[in-house]
Amino acid sequence: MKRINTLKQKAFKENKFDGYLVLSNTNITYLTGFSGANALLIPKNGESVVYVYGVNYEQAKAELDELTVELVERGEQLMDKIVKQAKAFKTEKLAVDAVNIENWRFLSKRLGDEKMLMTDHSYIRELRKVKDAREIELMRKAADLTSEGMRVAYETVAPGIREYEVAAEIEYAMRKHGSYGTAFETIVASGLCSAFPHGGCSDRKIREGDLVIVDVGATYKSYRSDMTRTLVAGEPSEKHKKIYQTVKTAQDKAFEAVKPNAKAKDVDCIARKIIGDAGYGENFVHGLGHGVGLEVHEPPILSPDSKDTLEVGNVVTVEPGIYLVGYGGVRIEDTVSVQRNGAEKLTIGSYALGEE
Repeated sequence: MKRINTLKQKAFKENKFDGYLVLSNTNITYLTGFSGANALLIPKNGESVVYVYGVNYEQAKAELDELTVELVERGEQLMDKIVKQAKAFKTEKLAVDAVNIENWRFLSKRLGDEKMLMTDHSYIRELRKVKDAREIELMRKAADLTSEGMRVAYETVAPGIREYEVAAEIEYAMRKHGSYGTAFETIVASGLCSAFPHGGCSDRKIREGDLVIVDVGATYKSYRSDMTRTLVAGEPSEKHKKIYQTVKTAQDKAFEAVKPNAKAKDVDCIARKIIGDAGYGENFVHGLGHGVGLEVHEPPILSPDSKDTLEVGNVVTVEPGIYLVGYGGVRIEDTVSVQRNGAEKLTIGSYALGEE
């Protein structure tokens, strides 16, 4: 209820709408702590209503004792129930965080005037950008599980093993230690595929001398983590070492710049300049990082055109990379918490290319 009340204070005070309809499952989870609901109607005046289908109804009643839980029975239309309740609340202007065109048209028609409906997800997005102490604790656990998975990756990667076998060992280790699942599809990209930032995971056998990018994340109680390391199957070449050290220096210097009030684009610039000065500027093909939380990609964004300013409570990735098509790639990534006096890496283990 605390987050719902905070949203009401911010959204209703600063805007002319008097109702907020939340349809994004992630946003509902953030506001209520329950992941099985289908909609949340927040009135300016009155008790918020959570809409749940029968399969999750009893659980919702047990876990959401401070909210009205409304059952959507078989044959009932969710949007129709929402409209009736909005009218009962005497809602004159309804904001919705995320809606498809079909539901938009239905709501507009039933509310009687399209002007009564508006989309606005900025308030929830801004709330989610800043993690509280409990969220940081959950993300720290997710990061610990991710780091354990990466430790196993270093034990497993070797010439002759298939990429999906490495992924299976990583995911098993994370699950065994408490992960609720993966934060995203595990990437084990070897050889030429390591030059593709999202190179995937296939049945390819890793070969002697391959660069191998391992990108993995665990989920713990809905919160996520993200970590990438680059390994070599066998002995690294001098070129491997040069590319890796360039990326490592870029990540180290960018991490040092992560602190409250830092402009996200300036942090990106630090890493991008180091890579550019080494002659690989055109091979750093993505932004430096992104926010992490209930989703693995959320604000703030660290990129050359980002308008975000970092603040205490942000959790972001720092992940510079160099990708040479036809040769291979290197990326190093950690999940980082912005704190009052700088930043902390939540994912641990900075070894790569045989280093400890």
